[in-house]
Amino acid sequence: MIRPATAADVPAIVALLADDPLGATRERPGDPRYAAAYAEIAADPNQLLAVAELDGAVVGTLQLTFTPGLSRLGALRATIEGVRVRSDQRGSGLGQALVEWAVERARDRSAALVQLTTDRTREDAHRFYERLGFVASHVGMKLDLSRADR
Repeated sequence: MIRPATAADVPAIVALLADDPLGATRERPGDPRYAAAYAEIAADPNQLLAVAELDGAVVGTLQLTFTPGLSRLGALRATIEGVRVRSDQRGSGLGQALVEWAVERARDRSAALVQLTTDRTREDAHRFYERLGFVASHVGMKLDLSRADR
């Protein structure tokens, strides 16, 4: 079952985010900032944090963000971020179900397109998204504002 996340799901979501080589270096399970971030997400109608649940346990998550814009004739964009599936559930179709669920929510809101970014080192993820019809049409860039030397 895929459903909107609740505050009680936050520790399980953070555990999923931390359970890979990249997340292990940047996530801190138990940090109180996650609760504040969840509250901000939950209060924003353009944010949807979702979880996939199996036998009462959170086994997957993603965040869907809706961004209104002027380009493309004032089109609404939907951005999928933070897709994670618990390691013992990978390959089960759960990731596909999560992404398809997010795409349906985007359609429900009349979004013109769904976009996502994925770290360039996640080659398995690239193949996964391409299999679902996503096209690597743009180059993404980031500026890390959290670095201490700024």
